[in-house]
Amino acid sequence: MSGTVEFTRDGGIATVTLANAGRLNAISVAMWRALAQGFARLSADDSLRCVVVRGAGGNFAAGADIAEFPQERGDDAALRRYHMEIIAPALAAVADCMHPTVAMIEGVCVGGGLEIACHCDLRIAAADSRFGVPINRLGFPMAPGELGGLLALAGRAVALEILLEGRVFDAAEAHAKGLLTRVVPAAALAGEVAAATARIAAGAPLAARINKETIRRLAPAPEPLGAHELAAHFRYAGSADHAEGVAAFLARRAPHFTGH
Repeated sequence: MSGTVEFTRDGGIATVTLANAGRLNAISVAMWRALAQGFARLSADDSLRCVVVRGAGGNFAAGADIAEFPQERGDDAALRRYHMEIIAPALAAVADCMHPTVAMIEGVCVGGGLEIACHCDLRIAAADSRFGVPINRLGFPMAPGELGGLLALAGRAVALEILLEGRVFDAAEAHAKGLLTRVVPAAALAGEVAAATARIAAGAPLAARINKETIRRLAPAPEPLGAHELAAHFRYAGSADHAEGVAAFLARRAPHFTGH
């Protein structure tokens, strides 16, 4: 499988780097699993002060690796497993990290990449970075375990706009929609992230952890969907539109959807 998630450390600051060369850091199954396992380790290390998440080679991440879809999401059961047992736990590990997390965003940050960024505490982006969730062209919706971060930041109206239009937009618009903490010139991004992590690391780590715990308690997520609700969500698994969307993407042609 392609791609890696690299974990490095400089003092109390850990850096998590999404890397999939030549694929805009598209996130493979192996990468999702490495992200979940790696964040569990980071969260258990109380000597850390902050975690930075970034992409390699000038892009954050272009979403899930669609080249794996025929194998990893080939039938109803595999599709559910992919979204509920591979992607959702990785995003939960990011969200549940006890340390403050900062997404350092440059280049493309779409689909699963945007989902990861939305589950971080802060999102600092280069002015020329790009955002969106264009999965409507693939014939499927955003899974419940992936939608929570986007919905919490953007709210109902903006989340619907992003998902229904599938449009890719710039950092200024992402900031206006509430998706970003701040936007800086591309040349200033590394320095701004370094300054932000230095401010976080200089603060009391216990206070930071308690702030995260208390805010999570005071702004709780909705109850998980029940079995019937999940069945209703994943009913698209065997649809012609879903098969057509993935096939069209892999063949580099425009999809033709019929609503079935």
